[in-house]
Amino acid sequence: MAGNLRGLLLVLAILLLSAVVPASAKDYTVGDSSGWKPGVNYTAWAKGKQFSVGDTLSFQYGASHSVLEVSAADHSACSASNPLRSHNDQGTTIPLTKPGTRYFICGAAGHCASGMKLAITVSGVGGGDPAATSSSSGPTMRSTNVTPAAGATESADSSAAAAAASGARLATGLLLGAVVGLAALMG
Repeated sequence: MAGNLRGLLLVLAILLLSAVVPASAKDYTVGDSSGWKPGVNYTAWAKGKQFSVGDTLSFQYGASHSVLEVSAADHSACSASNPLRSHNDQGTTIPLTKPGTRYFICGAAGHCASGMKLAITVSGVGGGDPAATSSSSGPTMRSTNVTPAAGATESADSSAAAAAASGARLATGLLLGAVVGLAALMG
């Protein structure tokens, strides 16, 4: 009987471990070692990357650049006149708190037109539908020098989504620890 219980606990531990590993959040440094500057192909950089809720984007850039989160239309037109959010602290970390497409450009004159623009699609926790998101409210930004656009408000839903994703990972880890601990006590 004890042997069957240990086997069952081992299978449960393996299943839980395999569920936890893909849920690990990633921090993507935009442009990798090149950072956020002219001359980098950000479309190629983003290609093949799987951005998920809970991940973060880290923008590293010099004082002559900025990171503006913009609408799809402003991204296409390279328009910096109506940003959803504006950052100019040379080290901006943006948490990806909900599924959907996010658009970023550099606000310096001519930089977006020369390629300093990025569009990414964020999938939901467990493969949610990016199309199910509204772009009217944005996530909380972790940046030391954030200038929200006029009339923009921080979204409580975004904070709740980030907390839920983090809490789910914590609960799964605790459950895995309990199963492994119980197996050790039994064995």
